[in-house]
Amino acid sequence: MSEAAGAYVISGPTAVGKGTVVAALKKRHPRVFVSVSVTTRPPRPGEINGVHYLFVDDAVFDDLVADDGLLEWARVHGVHRYGTPRKAVADRLAEGVPTILEIDLQGARQVRRTMPEAKQIFIAPPSWDELVRRLRGRGTESEEEMNRRLETARQELAAENEFDRVIANVTVDNTVDELVKFIGL
Repeated sequence: MSEAAGAYVISGPTAVGKGTVVAALKKRHPRVFVSVSVTTRPPRPGEINGVHYLFVDDAVFDDLVADDGLLEWARVHGVHRYGTPRKAVADRLAEGVPTILEIDLQGARQVRRTMPEAKQIFIAPPSWDELVRRLRGRGTESEEEMNRRLETARQELAAENEFDRVIANVTVDNTVDELVKFIGL
């Protein structure tokens, strides 16, 4: 079993670059398992079902909740639901594989209660202005959705002291270097 074996929650506000950082970590360390979240939101351009997310309708999500098939789940930005499939995470942890859960603040808090041994990492933006620039630069959200996400981001940033480690995502490479050190890969 690797010294790095265990669960690692990676959280942070919208558009901070969590997905990009996690993908770069996975590329550098292919043995790391990255849990694929389930969501009720529609795919963004370029997203692939089963790779980026498991896209499901409300009925399927309701069944997962009822069957205790999710380690955590939450309604995010007041609209869509996201969750972490329990079995895939449990299987990888049983195999001693370092397991990454890229989830929002609500999910991180749930995991803290159900898996207190999981290490929690908060990815922060270098500045508020940079976070706004990144979100606007994506061009995937309406103005109303951007405003909703920015309000959620303010709340998430206020909670960074709840995490075991805070890493400012100035550059992807430096952020991944910090993650590798913290995880022990």
